[in-house]
Amino acid sequence: MQLSPAHHDERLSAPRAWWGIAALTGLACALMLLPLGALPPLAGLVGGSALAGMLVSSYGSARVRVVNGSLAAGEARIPVTALGEPEILEPEEARAWRTYKADTRAFMLMRSYVPTAVRIEVTDPADPTPYVYVSTREPQSLAAAIRAAKTDSAAA
Repeated sequence: MQLSPAHHDERLSAPRAWWGIAALTGLACALMLLPLGALPPLAGLVGGSALAGMLVSSYGSARVRVVNGSLAAGEARIPVTALGEPEILEPEEARAWRTYKADTRAFMLMRSYVPTAVRIEVTDPADPTPYVYVSTREPQSLAAAIRAAKTDSAAA
């Protein structure tokens, strides 16, 4: 089955170093419980590592998809007909839009460990959201998928 050009699917997974930090958190939990005997440090290692791993996994589980004429970014579902032209942001420009250029009314799915992003104006006059900012490792692919989905929606 060939995917249409209006399809994009990406998971913004956490960096590998964060998994090492989760393991070190488990080790720290084990060391805190070391004075209590042999079994509590083992429980601290397993429990601390599992809890930290779940936190890293949940933060890195954000998905960015363009499917069925909608942009799905995290929990948001936005029809591409309500979006303007996507703007690809290189690392410096993406950082600027995450910080001093940011509008508090904007929808932002940002991950600081992903250097590039796409910014899309919201053209729906009933929506107070000025733009959508989405961190992505594949900005050209996401922008192309949004453009293709808009073309498909206009043709239908």
